[in-house]
Amino acid sequence: MKTISLRLAALMLALAATGTAVADHSFGVGVKAGTLGIGVEGTWRPLPYIDMRVGANQYDYSDNGVYGGVNYDAEISLDNYYVTGNVRFPLSPFRLTGGLYSNGNEFNAVSGDNGAIILIGGDPYPADAVGTLSASASFDSTSPYFGVGFDFTVFGKVGMNLDFGVLWQGSPQVSMATDGLLAGDPTFEASLDAERAELENELGDYKAWPVVSLGFVFNFL
Repeated sequence: MKTISLRLAALMLALAATGTAVADHSFGVGVKAGTLGIGVEGTWRPLPYIDMRVGANQYDYSDNGVYGGVNYDAEISLDNYYVTGNVRFPLSPFRLTGGLYSNGNEFNAVSGDNGAIILIGGDPYPADAVGTLSASASFDSTSPYFGVGFDFTVFGKVGMNLDFGVLWQGSPQVSMATDGLLAGDPTFEASLDAERAELENELGDYKAWPVVSLGFVFNFL
């Protein structure tokens, strides 16, 4: 993972410095996996029912399918780090979570086999004249998160965390380009802009990203 190790070091050092500065305050680190990828997390609990968590997630996976009427070979890149505040309920593993994510999630795709004729913005064009279409989508760089969770601890040291929530990424910003002979043609560019708008509308389903994760944590203090 290209950046997660550096982020982990910074996050863990920050939490360790804070946690050890105040005696008897719980500090833990853990790993987690879920719909935001594979990640690491540090926890500092200054009060019995309140804690702060920082972490980072990352994962890339392929998705081949039709978007905006065009067949694409796509890759969804998950890359984010975060800070959350958590409020636990007495005598219960249940908690409420809210926080902010530095969001680097992206959608990148190149057109696959679309036959001899390809529809761009609803208009037919020769596929060999269009060439290879490339599309890229990004989301808000800072995204709020709201959710609920359950924390289970054994002997006060080893724990398991479950999280369920929503990361509000906002509407996607899509860019498109092509390397074919029609690149730069005014009529084709108008169709390409309509195709971009259609793809942007379809990817709008991702603006509220569902978060489900399972984590394991070890408490040092």
